[in-house]
Amino acid sequence: MSEILAFIEAEKTTHGVAFLCRLLNVARSSFYAWLASAKARTARKAADDALAHEITVFDAASRHTYGVPRIHADLRRRGRRVNRKRVARLMREHGIQGVHRRRRRSLTRPDKKARPAPDLIGRDFTASVPGTKLVGDITFLPTVEGWLYLACWLDLATREVVGYAMAHHHRASLVVDALRMAHGRGGLQPGCITHSDRGSEYTSAEFRWEIAELGLRQSCGRTGSCFDNAAAESFWALLKEEIGTRTWPDRATARAEVFIFIETFYNRRRLRKHKAFGYLTPAETSQRHQHNLAA
Repeated sequence: MSEILAFIEAEKTTHGVAFLCRLLNVARSSFYAWLASAKARTARKAADDALAHEITVFDAASRHTYGVPRIHADLRRRGRRVNRKRVARLMREHGIQGVHRRRRRSLTRPDKKARPAPDLIGRDFTASVPGTKLVGDITFLPTVEGWLYLACWLDLATREVVGYAMAHHHRASLVVDALRMAHGRGGLQPGCITHSDRGSEYTSAEFRWEIAELGLRQSCGRTGSCFDNAAAESFWALLKEEIGTRTWPDRATARAEVFIFIETFYNRRRLRKHKAFGYLTPAETSQRHQHNLAA
């Protein structure tokens, strides 16, 4: 209908409004009502264009990973009171969408002779205080030089990556190095639970000795059950999608990309919905916990 009314507007000086409306079976009152609202439509179009530009900027800042919920949350954090359906419509019109996760291969190779630690979290991937529950796992990134293995530890209270290590191997020393980093920067409390799968790296004597040395408690999920370590698996899926699935030219380049993703984007800029605090970055969630504890 708007195309017909626009045609009448363009041709009215040649043929007259009454004739065109009668010819196209449009009520003259409808045409004049549409004409009167032209100013409002122009203003609305300009507002949509401005909002679409903001959304494009936020999309680029998120490395083209945010969907509607996080884009909407980012707008609200910056004082833009805008309807979520409007954001969804503009993102759809401009072809902006978040990433979708894929399944990944598992590195877990259990040591049949080792006795695994009990499962101390029972699929409860929440914590009320930082430094009391960590989840860890290993993944790999393809490079022309060969695999680059990455071990991480996430704090379940904040979902912040508090410790990580990278190497050309996935021996026990890799997860030990990541745990030492988590202990040094994560403010781990005595008896903090460190949960992982039953891979041989986590059931090794070297890792268990380090757990005892740091005064932590070890926890292991069942073999072959990704749901027992779902929080770590979810982080790997997120990293693989948002950092981009490709083959890096060398391990140094892959290391640099992982460092940038974790330190400058994931921990400090990527929004996550907290059940009590709303949309915050992991670093902001950690600060909020510290503020509440101090209070």
